[in-house]
Amino acid sequence: MLSAADLQLIIMALLAERARHGYEIIKAIQERTSGSYSPSPGMVYPALTFLEDLGHAKLEADGAKKSYSLTESGREAVRENQARIDTVFAELRRIGQKLELARRAFEGATEALATDRLALATLDEARRNLKAALLDAYDASPEEQQRIAAVLQRTIDEIRRK
Repeated sequence: MLSAADLQLIIMALLAERARHGYEIIKAIQERTSGSYSPSPGMVYPALTFLEDLGHAKLEADGAKKSYSLTESGREAVRENQARIDTVFAELRRIGQKLELARRAFEGATEALATDRLALATLDEARRNLKAALLDAYDASPEEQQRIAAVLQRTIDEIRRK
């Protein structure tokens, strides 16, 4: 979801706030994206090592845990890249909000979609029927799949016209 460079910037921005353990960095990113993105330890720890190698972060022993903090060159890198950091955080928040709305819609969270329960029930039933029809067509011929894709695209265009 993030390029290595963007992840490094996000990590440095979080370390600019305070020293953190790798797990705390993962959780902070998850919180700031409304739970939509949680980088794996396999991405975060190598990024921390790279930032340490660059001299932007330093490792401090905190008992059995490793805590990372930003160095002065890391703080300078954050200042120089603040606009990009703000853009990445804004995009992650936007994606998180969209994914949350989609999750609610596909789980049938009626309150999130509309206040008119009858209209919503009709919409939810149509959604379930569409999903079932698409599953039924999974093994259709390539020509039939193209026809279905064209029907869906026309339907999408019609829905968006309102």
